[in-house]
Amino acid sequence: MDDLKFVLITGLSGAGKTETVRILEDLGFFCVDNLPPALIPKFAELCVQSEGKIKHVALVCDIRGRGFFDHLIEVLEDLEETGFSYEILFLEASDEALVRRYKESRRRHPLVPEGTILEGIRQERQRLQELRGRAHRLVDTSSLSPRELRDEIGQWFADNRQQSPMAISVISFGYKHGLPLDADLAVDVRFLPNPYWVESLSRLTGHDKEVRDYVLKWSITQKFLRKYLDLVEFLLPQYVKEGKQELVIAIGCTGGRHRSVVLANYIADFIRQQGFVVNVEHRGLQQRVK
Repeated sequence: MDDLKFVLITGLSGAGKTETVRILEDLGFFCVDNLPPALIPKFAELCVQSEGKIKHVALVCDIRGRGFFDHLIEVLEDLEETGFSYEILFLEASDEALVRRYKESRRRHPLVPEGTILEGIRQERQRLQELRGRAHRLVDTSSLSPRELRDEIGQWFADNRQQSPMAISVISFGYKHGLPLDADLAVDVRFLPNPYWVESLSRLTGHDKEVRDYVLKWSITQKFLRKYLDLVEFLLPQYVKEGKQELVIAIGCTGGRHRSVVLANYIADFIRQQGFVVNVEHRGLQQRVK
């Protein structure tokens, strides 16, 4: 039980609970949204019985639970009596910030769907007053950007565990088959000398040494790689800092069998040298040769 980190997320509607759940999921937490308080003890018991398979759990309980939510304090007290430890993360924001967010999303406050937003916020503050007093951590999101919220939550709950690294994929493709829909960064290398027009190389692929040597021997290729790898080296830590979870770099030539394959492999090797794990995919080689 001591190894289980159990976080209860609650607070004002519109204060950022949904974004917080996403952040904790990225940190490896098993997250459940809007669980009725009466089910929390049974759920906690299942987590303990998982034999270490579930070590980090986050639950969201708020006034969306309607009448069930009123029993939350009672349930928490029962957990304490059994020796179960948990942590309450309470999110709040100013009236001005909450009203603005409701206006932008065009949503109604769950407490007063037919009344004013401000009236609902004030009622909710009153109902949550005792729970707020029990909170272990308070976050005022009034002026926090999503990135700032991620940084703050990460400082508290990442612990000493390694955060999930950014997943990087480098893919080669052929423009005649279409631009990859999942590409974050795409570069066209059709300006480079094409091995396809060399009779001894046309039937080979970018995996073959002869093709690799041909593509890399040109000064224009070396100049391109210097400039592009400098850009990649600059961008990677910026994306990590921003909290990006996945990056897809696409390198395209005409058919996706020669130049793009060579350069995708080369760029992937460079990224590995920067300490990242890289997946390489050659989509042009998966296409049937006509």
